[in-house]
Amino acid sequence: MSSIESIFKPYLEPKEVYKGGKNIPASTQKIYKLSSNENPLGASPKAVAALKKAAENIDLYPDQTDVRLREALVKDFNNELTADQFICGNSGSEIIDMLLRAFINAGDEVIYSNPCFLPYSVFSRWYGAEQIDVPLVNTDYSFNAEAVLGAINEKTKVIFLTSPNNPTGTYIPKSILDEFLHRVPKNILIVIDEVYRHFADAEDYVNALPYVKAGHNVLGINSFSKTYGLAGQRIGYCYTTATIANYLRQIHKPFLLPITSIEAAIGALSDTAFIEQTVKTVHKGRKFLADSFTSLGIKYWPTQANFFIIDPPLPEFEFTDRLMEQGVMVRPVSQFGAPGKVRVSIGTQEANEALVSAIHNLKPF
Repeated sequence: MSSIESIFKPYLEPKEVYKGGKNIPASTQKIYKLSSNENPLGASPKAVAALKKAAENIDLYPDQTDVRLREALVKDFNNELTADQFICGNSGSEIIDMLLRAFINAGDEVIYSNPCFLPYSVFSRWYGAEQIDVPLVNTDYSFNAEAVLGAINEKTKVIFLTSPNNPTGTYIPKSILDEFLHRVPKNILIVIDEVYRHFADAEDYVNALPYVKAGHNVLGINSFSKTYGLAGQRIGYCYTTATIANYLRQIHKPFLLPITSIEAAIGALSDTAFIEQTVKTVHKGRKFLADSFTSLGIKYWPTQANFFIIDPPLPEFEFTDRLMEQGVMVRPVSQFGAPGKVRVSIGTQEANEALVSAIHNLKPF
């Protein structure tokens, strides 16, 4: 007699799953959490106020659709897109899941470039996709456009690009992205994960917006977890061409977004002063940590995000454990495809100084 396992999908056999960053452990010690790229200033005050007001009505169903948040996003994008070009979800990760559910059949191929955000590969497996890893260039973690183009075939349906990239902090320059998109076949969806776009200040950095406006099959993924400080609300969005967005909307569930998330996100979008202060804090901390790593003799890679990837002076897990003993949480990123490396979020000046002091206390390396 056959068992229930006989009808299990073969590509859903137990394998590695995505594991988020650890929560702050219960401790009498002051803990600086620099492991999950969260906003160093907390949440937008306007978002918190909107959330508290919305909490008075949690006995009621939320909006049936995400249209009010989409209309707020239109204003945030200076009316360069229309409301029907946005789709919102419970985090950027859910947007990834949604688009794969819509575009992938078993046997189709998805291309991504390690080191990268693990859900690209894990979520692709859920739908039976063949996963094609075209690694970033090993020395500087730059995007290998020619290798990705060479990996494309008739089975390719989705290509994931990330700029700035998690966990490396590197980005794809405009000139490279321009040429790449010109050469990609028109029947492939290009996903640009730009969750950390607010922190990028390179002159040749570009997000997905101009390519969407030009009609490319490009989709830009964003999150309210970083710049806006709403990681606990699990809310994100994407924007793309109206054709692609209207197709994706066929699987967008009604009443998907909690009322608290909708109101908090709308409030956060209106808080330009908080956004500016967040970016300023990150840029200041980025320079401080870069200078400090140099002084300590720690190898790091230049970053356009709110974190660094570093080559720790001790084995990665020993390094993270030793820092945790001093009250500083950082994250090993072997799971992201960067064995031996550690990702360090940029925090407040106090947190950054605690990190530098903790590393200094490990000497001699």
